[in-house]
Amino acid sequence: MPEFFNVLPPDEARVLLLAQITAVLPPETVATEDALGRVTAVTITAPHPLPPFRRSTMDGYAVRAADTYGASESLPAFLHVIGEIPMGQPANISLQTGQAALVHTGGMIPDTANAVVQVEHTQMVGYRSSVIGNALAVRGEQPAVSSKQSTTGSPQLPNYPITQLPTLPFEIEVFKAVAVGQNVLQVGEDVTQDAEILPAGHWLRPQDVGGLLALGIMQVAVARRPCVGILATGDEIIPPEQAAGPGQIRDINSYTVAGMVRQAGGIPVLGGIIADDFDALYTAAANLLATGDMLVLSAGSSVSIRDMTVQVIEKLGQPGVLLHGVATRPGKPTIVGAVAGKPVLGLPGNPVSAMIQFDMFGVPAIYRLQGVKELPRQGVVWARLSQNIASESGREDYVPARLEDGPEGLVATPVFGKSNLIYTLVNADGLIKVPLNKNGLQAGEWVHVRIF
Repeated sequence: MPEFFNVLPPDEARVLLLAQITAVLPPETVATEDALGRVTAVTITAPHPLPPFRRSTMDGYAVRAADTYGASESLPAFLHVIGEIPMGQPANISLQTGQAALVHTGGMIPDTANAVVQVEHTQMVGYRSSVIGNALAVRGEQPAVSSKQSTTGSPQLPNYPITQLPTLPFEIEVFKAVAVGQNVLQVGEDVTQDAEILPAGHWLRPQDVGGLLALGIMQVAVARRPCVGILATGDEIIPPEQAAGPGQIRDINSYTVAGMVRQAGGIPVLGGIIADDFDALYTAAANLLATGDMLVLSAGSSVSIRDMTVQVIEKLGQPGVLLHGVATRPGKPTIVGAVAGKPVLGLPGNPVSAMIQFDMFGVPAIYRLQGVKELPRQGVVWARLSQNIASESGREDYVPARLEDGPEGLVATPVFGKSNLIYTLVNADGLIKVPLNKNGLQAGEWVHVRIF
């Protein structure tokens, strides 16, 4: 094996890997309500406008805007309320000059109305100014008498519950003019008919699922979930349920990687633990790769006479190993490869290194296999560093950190530990990134913390 390594910065290494992923997985149809975290296989367009009818954005009165022009506290406009639009019902009321209709938030407004006056800007003649709004909010509450005088000089009447309000029709005073279209959602204001609402290759978020269902789209075509084969290697590795003897350690990486595969939308396929035997490792790797879409080998990536991952990947097919070594700490010995358009990774055996490197290369590869055009943004927060972090120029360092609230915002406290100590990650909330060409970070600096 050539001496280690022809290292590349992680961004360049990731581009190298993603360029080799040529196949987008075939689509399948799933119920929209079950599509969270899936990736759209086709462009989705709106079957109808949203909203499909004109709706009020306020509790108040549907009006002809011109009837309110010039209205003020000192000189209100008087309108005749001829009816109410029940929620979920068509607005079968025709307004003439000087007329209005009682409407509720989200309700339909008549074709003859072009604006909505907020109830707070009106009062029923002889009643408190917010009688309708208050009554809606306090159904059944005892009347509260106000001493405020009406504009006519007569005492204000009690704020009666809505069931005790005068029956329609009644008169209102409007104290504030509205413009055409004010407090009204127009047809198609959210989405027009046949508009592209989601492109192919879009990772579906909760709001996307809600948006599809709002349009009555009950099924969606999404990319099939990638099957990711995972192999642990090494004579010293044992299953987690087995008691560890001298020199033995339980398999951690298979399960942390499997969890990350699920989070990215893939299906982990655990191939078990393979001893340090080239033929056994090659056979297991070839079988997983043949039946799956991606292969991950844990351990066996550093320069050692017993580390065979490079040779196994080379034998699996072309182009084989793309890169052995990434300019990061932890995880420098990572192997990046591909076989016939399928990504293949060789991760270091140390669990911290394995998890960080799989997040850097494996997760983007899973998204790319599903046809994601732009990788979902990962959570990053600013925090003030609590103590110095040493680093070397020419590599990116990732340091686990715990986040705590401080007087000026979040404080990031490094959780130092060797890369074979999984609890440095268990006890951390995220990773501080030390940039490639920076010699460490100073206490008190504001740093980016990548949230787990």
